[in-house]
Amino acid sequence: MTVNFGRFFRVCNPSKTLNLGKAEDQQYYIDFSKVRGSNIIRELRRTITFSEDEPTCQLFTGHMGCGKSTELSRLKRKLEEQGFHVVYFESSNDLDLADVEISDILLTIARQVIQSLEEAKIRLQPTRFQGLVQGAAKLLNSEVTGLKFKVPEFQAGGVGVNIPDEIGISSEEGEYSLAFGIGEITTKAKNSKDIRSLLRQHLEPRVNNILEAINTELIEPAQQQLQQQGKAGLVVIVDNLDRIHNKPKSGQRNQPEYLFVDQGEYLNQLKCHVVYTIPLILAFSNDQENLRNRFGSEYLLLPMVQVKEPDGSPSDAGIALLRQMILARAFPDVELEQRLSLITKVFDSPQTLDRLCLVSGGHVRNLLVLLRNCLSKDELPLSRNLVERVISQRRNELSRAITPDEWKLLRHVAEHKTVRGEEEYQILLKSLFVFEYCNGQGCWYDINPVLADAKELNGN
Repeated sequence: MTVNFGRFFRVCNPSKTLNLGKAEDQQYYIDFSKVRGSNIIRELRRTITFSEDEPTCQLFTGHMGCGKSTELSRLKRKLEEQGFHVVYFESSNDLDLADVEISDILLTIARQVIQSLEEAKIRLQPTRFQGLVQGAAKLLNSEVTGLKFKVPEFQAGGVGVNIPDEIGISSEEGEYSLAFGIGEITTKAKNSKDIRSLLRQHLEPRVNNILEAINTELIEPAQQQLQQQGKAGLVVIVDNLDRIHNKPKSGQRNQPEYLFVDQGEYLNQLKCHVVYTIPLILAFSNDQENLRNRFGSEYLLLPMVQVKEPDGSPSDAGIALLRQMILARAFPDVELEQRLSLITKVFDSPQTLDRLCLVSGGHVRNLLVLLRNCLSKDELPLSRNLVERVISQRRNELSRAITPDEWKLLRHVAEHKTVRGEEEYQILLKSLFVFEYCNGQGCWYDINPVLADAKELNGN
């Protein structure tokens, strides 16, 4: 059996998130929960399922690139199988993550919920919420030259005015869409600091009104109609808020603490099930307890796939699953156990594949980055020499960014397996110099294996 190289190359794209609602992507998915210390997606799902009509709000975090979005896609699929209507979206498509306010997040949630419900043929009459949006549109029209927002009013009986060719009124099908109108506003706001400022002048003092309107005019009526359709309820999954920039926002507060601790009460009041991704730095913040109290629950953290034991010995179970992650992309139509006999179609030896898995540190995107670099340079089977060249190149890239003081911190982590506080997080984890691992007994940290052979790590 030969590898379809073109397909293999494409599905190893590290920037592509698996959509587990698609049958094709399902064949590439590997369940790593047994080598991450816990089944976090099952925990999220069980909390939602057994809470029934009682709203829940859960927080989810982890390293960028460790597989959070793929796992949330799996959560969406599992919940839909249980009869929930799930609204999943990537907030980075609507927000400038360097500059976010609570009103921005709430408006984006409202737009995504309305759009999803419209597609499900659920009709709402959000007259009060529409009035808030209409007020924002009028303000922007009057203050910014060249803008032409208009949100039509509802007629008696809740029938929308159908006015084609107006910004914010017509969808592609020529029908009135409030979601389309909000999208016009949020897109302009994302791309212009001045428009964002004007929009917030109107919306921020009205956050309580926005929240109440979302609950009473969108979520609660939607829940009723969904139940009439036999659905179990409404779930909103807000992805990519973990990418919010850690920059000063209000006084001495940085943006993550400001949004999720100081303003978190607003995010916790939506009357449906909600899952937010949050910045990993909050796991190292002095505000951990305040965060926990604000949301009434612990955040759930997705660690790396375990490739080593705490004592440094290889973790056979983790490496075996990473092998399957690569082989599933090369041979998606072959049974799991049979793929192992085909390793030499892709690598010159099983040891070369294991070397790549181990040096990735269990960071799934890193593994795909290294593999994709190899595939860009040569044909199959990939040789050990090629793999080592790619690893060396990556090591040099990382090493150039590390200062002498940071090497000292890395040596400390290599010896003690700990990271403490926001400063060390910023230096070590955010830069992917250090990874976090968990098993049934606890969690620990270790250096990115790509750096293991760096001469600076040994003090040379």
